[in-house]
Amino acid sequence: MKTIMQTINPESFQDEELQEACRILQNGGLVAFPTETVYGLGGDALRPEASAKIYEAKGRPSDNPLIVHIADMESLEEVAQTVPEEAAKLAQHFWPGPLTMIFPKKEKVPGSTTGGLDTVAVRMPSHPVARALIRESGVYIAAPSANTSGRPSPTKAEHVQEDLDGRIDMIIDGGAVGIGLESTIVDMSTGVPTILRPGYITKEMLEEVLGQVQVDPAILSRTINPNIVAKAPGMKYRHYAPKGQMTIVEGKTEKVIGEINRLCREKMLEGHSVAVIATEETETRYQCDNVRSVGSRRTEGSIAAGLYDILREMDHIGAEYIFAESFEQDTLGKAIMNRMLKAAAYHVINV
Repeated sequence: MKTIMQTINPESFQDEELQEACRILQNGGLVAFPTETVYGLGGDALRPEASAKIYEAKGRPSDNPLIVHIADMESLEEVAQTVPEEAAKLAQHFWPGPLTMIFPKKEKVPGSTTGGLDTVAVRMPSHPVARALIRESGVYIAAPSANTSGRPSPTKAEHVQEDLDGRIDMIIDGGAVGIGLESTIVDMSTGVPTILRPGYITKEMLEEVLGQVQVDPAILSRTINPNIVAKAPGMKYRHYAPKGQMTIVEGKTEKVIGEINRLCREKMLEGHSVAVIATEETETRYQCDNVRSVGSRRTEGSIAAGLYDILREMDHIGAEYIFAESFEQDTLGKAIMNRMLKAAAYHVINV
């Protein structure tokens, strides 16, 4: 299969530029497209064969649910069996935007899209290309991240091409995305709204709207439980991982720097290619050939936006061992650490 590459300026494009992408979706094909979070791999959410193609292209386990992307509130009522008042409040505050909510599904949504569950994950993206694609195609778009399963999520079209060229019909290049981390996922199908995946919309932001919000224990766990039923993407399997062995070092800054430098010397003396994921505040203090800054601790948004790009760069430089600083697990830091811990397969050293 030859993958079509199409460049679109998200700030000034005509809907006609999306005609070919719409045709592909309407015919059951796959289109990768930019959202405000990461690039998504889209197919018709109501066609089981399209969902099957998504799983095949990504090499994704079929019990890992897909997120259905919609363009208006009327569409939510077409795929969700019930929409509680709390969900309507969250939608009013955060849609369109980086928030996914889980509802009991309507029968028309196939189990192949929901990972065999009787619930459906739904989000309304704010990216202009994503919204136009949903609207113009007339398709509810099931779209996980547009990468090979387990790899760092794509924040640029070239990341998608690196993983999926020749495996999907089209890639829409809308430039680098803004947020760089997947959407927050909140389960609205049970009593208390429950965060299943942290993201740009933080627990504190949700509580300002709803009051009580709880966090699923799986988010706080530092092990992968293969026996859980994954109600949301990212709960069950290793994700976001570079090819090298990644280790996170936690503790006071001075001790972290000292331990990472010690580990780097040890591995370099053994003849290995070693890299460090640092921050702007510390990058000059590491004694390693490959030191990369993921952003500044003063602006967590810069770290979120740069994380997946840095993880992919670790592969490009051939890093066999990667040592990374940790981040505070509050506000956006919780989402950053959630991704880093999964990327490191929960290899953590406390100093």
